[in-house]
Amino acid sequence: MDSTELIERCDRLAELADRRLALPTANPAAGARARQLHDHLDGFVRPRVADIDAPLLVLLLGPTGAGKSSLLNTIAGAEVSKVGVLRPTTREAILYASESDSRRILGSGRLAAISKERLKLAAEPATADGIAVIDAPDIDSVERDNRELADVLVETSDLCVFVTTATRYADLVPWEVLRRVRERGLPFVAVLNRVPVDEQDRAAVVADAKRLFGQAGTPDDEHPVDMIAIDEGDIDPRVNGLAREKASPLLERIGRLAAEADERRAVATQALAGALRGLAPLAHAIADDLEHEAIDADALRRIATSAYAEELKSLSSALQGGLILRAEVLRRWNDFVGADQVARFISSGIGRLRAMIRTAFRGTMAAPVTVVEAEMTSTLEALALRHATEAARRTAMAWSDRSQAAALVARNPALWSASKGFGPAVREGLAAWMRSVIEDVRAHAGRKRAVAQIAALGVNVVAVAVMLGVFAYTAGLTGAEVGIAAGTAFLNQKLLEAIFGEGAMGELINNARARLEALLASLFEDERGRFEVLVPPPGGLRELAASVRAAVEGMAP
Repeated sequence: MDSTELIERCDRLAELADRRLALPTANPAAGARARQLHDHLDGFVRPRVADIDAPLLVLLLGPTGAGKSSLLNTIAGAEVSKVGVLRPTTREAILYASESDSRRILGSGRLAAISKERLKLAAEPATADGIAVIDAPDIDSVERDNRELADVLVETSDLCVFVTTATRYADLVPWEVLRRVRERGLPFVAVLNRVPVDEQDRAAVVADAKRLFGQAGTPDDEHPVDMIAIDEGDIDPRVNGLAREKASPLLERIGRLAAEADERRAVATQALAGALRGLAPLAHAIADDLEHEAIDADALRRIATSAYAEELKSLSSALQGGLILRAEVLRRWNDFVGADQVARFISSGIGRLRAMIRTAFRGTMAAPVTVVEAEMTSTLEALALRHATEAARRTAMAWSDRSQAAALVARNPALWSASKGFGPAVREGLAAWMRSVIEDVRAHAGRKRAVAQIAALGVNVVAVAVMLGVFAYTAGLTGAEVGIAAGTAFLNQKLLEAIFGEGAMGELINNARARLEALLASLFEDERGRFEVLVPPPGGLRELAASVRAAVEGMAP
């Protein structure tokens, strides 16, 4: 793979890493892996592929008080990094490089992930080009920002110098960072500081430290760990650093790198090859995260879908169980529809009622259209709100029992009930539904049979009759059934049948019912969407996982 193709593949992988970072995740480790890939690509792989001869970045890494800053002062031959008793001493990354190398490094974007406030140039610049040294904050710092900055620097460097002490080399946190150093194949040197002066104790400490490094395989299983031991008290007070003669193996290596372009290129090539080999495991781990999250998202969405579907079904059943208005409102409509002469016409047959509708309602009370519409709206809104709130409560409770979703619900207490906009949306939707029923009646008014009857009653009156028919219309209903609701439904149905005929009446009512059910389904879908928007679409997660795996295929040398 040539450099052009490699850069294109890296660009593609970086784009996918950005997409992953844009997705919410309840798993901090998954988010950290995605950030790690992003920082590694932007801070090292892409710049190094683009310029293999760019200055080397040597990272001084280690736990609190290990002597990193002292070692930097030794390398510089001057006090360029603060050394003190306060811990952590180093709160920023200190860059020691020549002025031209500093400009080149900063211009390449390798350290772009570090804010300007956290990156400081050493008090005195280096005199030689080709190699830059960065003193990182303590990797076991109690300050989270310090640890995060050190993690970013691990992703950007060409050579890691791990500085620890005879009493700290087995600490857990530094070894967690060193595992990442190994994963990305970063060239590695260990500096064991403050080793006991006693020869026997010194030998025991050095042997045990080498054993631990060897067991960890950091960073290259094929080569033994390059370890430099510096005795307790081996310091250089002139520069507030370590004694130069004891650090000479490291100083000599840095000197050769500064003097020999081929040496630098060999280290850069080794670091790049290790980085490319490390891309696949990291990318596949990210793809695994995405696939696991897709499974979780599927489960969470099924919970929400089930809760809202069941509550919508329950709402629909309640609406189909009979007229839903209060008895006093039903009685007013019954008094209008069930005038004595209408009842007599019904007993005489639909044909006679149809012929007499134009005169049957003359002189009767005004149709309570506004009252019925208002009652219908408020009742439907209350019922819909009750069922939507129950669906939200059930979903929120079930999500709270799952670790990956509990935090999402905790951050959104409004999820435990219907949204504030649900009631207004129901009212607005019902107003539109009622208008659609009126338009449907008006369209049927053009039929020869219905013209005179609808003209006599008015379009709005007939439309209200159709709306009521939505909630209680059944072929098995008879006038013998008791109760104000049943009686009103019966008279209402017979009136519509007289106007339109049985077939057209059924069509009007079925159309109105279908539109109402579609409205309620849409409103409940929007409510369910409050939950679904909190988790990425499972299909998108799986597609992104597949793309990440494909992007790293064949990239390793």
